[in-house]
Amino acid sequence: MKKKILILGGAGFVGMNLARFLLQNRESELTLADYSFMRDSSEYFTEQETDSINFVQNDFTCPSAFETLDKDFDFVYMLASVVGVNNTLAHPDEVIRVNTSLIFNCLEWLKTTAVKRVLFSSTSETYSGTTEVLDYPIPTDESVPLCIQDVSDPRFTYAITKILGESAFLNYAKKCEFEATIVRYHNAFGPDMGFKHVIPHLVERFINNESPFRMYGHDQTRAFSFITDTVEGSVLAMESDKAAGEIFHIGSSQEISIEELIKTVGDIMGYSGEYTEAPTYPGSVSRRCPDISKAKRLLDYNPKVDWKVGLESTVNWYKSYFSKNSSAREDGFKEQEKFNNSI
Repeated sequence: MKKKILILGGAGFVGMNLARFLLQNRESELTLADYSFMRDSSEYFTEQETDSINFVQNDFTCPSAFETLDKDFDFVYMLASVVGVNNTLAHPDEVIRVNTSLIFNCLEWLKTTAVKRVLFSSTSETYSGTTEVLDYPIPTDESVPLCIQDVSDPRFTYAITKILGESAFLNYAKKCEFEATIVRYHNAFGPDMGFKHVIPHLVERFINNESPFRMYGHDQTRAFSFITDTVEGSVLAMESDKAAGEIFHIGSSQEISIEELIKTVGDIMGYSGEYTEAPTYPGSVSRRCPDISKAKRLLDYNPKVDWKVGLESTVNWYKSYFSKNSSAREDGFKEQEKFNNSI
């Protein structure tokens, strides 16, 4: 039976890839809603698919914007938020205003609808202090307490809004007639993920022939999740009867060092120069890797893409893009963005 689905934040990296997956793998009537649609839909969808999507462009920090949406969706994916370390550092007030407004307005709208199920996207940043300060084990499961190192540090404003969102959606769902599921994404990556992230930034630096190549945060570790695995985990969490009221870590269990990531990008780029160690970005956690056993057990979630395979696809996409769009290299990166690994 065809499902009526809304993706809030449908113009984003996860949103567009999620939409493509649903169109190709599910019978669905799809609405994408966002503040703006900067990506070229032809790069994601066929002409026929584009014609079948209802695109809604509006400022959803305003409650009235939600009144332009239908009220009988089966599924709502709430992905909309301001993301990225650079945004939190430069505009922490806007990160807080926008993200909390989106959360509250969405929940108040849901109270007036017949929506059956909602998925709220959160982040591994919500427990950055749990592993860094409280020394909880890594890989980290969903049961650990959420902890932020320093609430006065603007870097953590994004994570704080996501903690609020997790609590808000789970508790509104108890009082209202819909089911809520939380997914915490862990370093999702892939082609066209934007420019202010570690992988495209590395590609740009290798193109600029930086030598010796400085490895910022070389001794840190992450588990990078290719976008198709992130999307599939999200869909499984939405569709499973076992997911209501639950929190799931969606990511990969392949933990690697940032040094290994950098040198692998260098190999793909054909770099043969020297490397040198460099300090990390302030406030960044030393290790992060999810325990995904709960998602495997309850959702039958099984990430398929090896990080090296996904990395080669991503690096080659950016390498091609930058060769055709030099302005992106000039406008997309700033000197302060030495190392950005927040998801």
